[in-house]
Amino acid sequence: MKRILIIEDQAAIRRMLELNLKIAGYETVSIEDGPAALEYLNGSPRCDLALVDVMLPGVDGFALLPHLNEKHIPVIFLTARGDLEARLQGLTGGAEDYIVKPFDMPELLVRMDKVLARRRSAETLVFEAVRLDPAARIAWRGDEMLTLTPMEFDLLALFLRNPNLALAREHLLNEVWGIRYEGGTRTVDVHVAQLRRKTGLNLVSVPKIGYRLEANP
Repeated sequence: MKRILIIEDQAAIRRMLELNLKIAGYETVSIEDGPAALEYLNGSPRCDLALVDVMLPGVDGFALLPHLNEKHIPVIFLTARGDLEARLQGLTGGAEDYIVKPFDMPELLVRMDKVLARRRSAETLVFEAVRLDPAARIAWRGDEMLTLTPMEFDLLALFLRNPNLALAREHLLNEVWGIRYEGGTRTVDVHVAQLRRKTGLNLVSVPKIGYRLEANP
């Protein structure tokens, strides 16, 4: 479950965020002022995203931003300050997004999903001895850098993001080759066989469905 850090001094907004995020399937940690946020960040916070007010007591949101960046916690500012100077300060300082109050909760959830998806797509993926860096498009098996075609790389990334799940051939085809690809699913079988050989991963055939990445026996 993704954990969202809420740094907001207005109790009503804080409670509204907590309630709606819980309904949406998130876990929350709430802090009501800047000094308490600094104390929390000086520890070992485990948060996937922070929703931060700018005008906080003690230490404002802009001053907290470098500390959040240092902990690799993406930030969405939620603030009544809608002037261009404030927006630019937040976004150039490293915030992922800047939303002016009042805001609609459905829009916030969509923006949160996009930020989390961007971060997820950039994270190094690891399964047993295989590591994959999506941003650099490099993969390793132990200390050996793998030589993969673009399609093999994308297919491997898809398996690493979905371990122990049965993935249909049609789903693999659509995700990697695109819905306009006119070739048959046989190309998936060929590429999976190549990945088995190159990575040593246990890509198990699921009869009449597709493949599943499992731990080696």
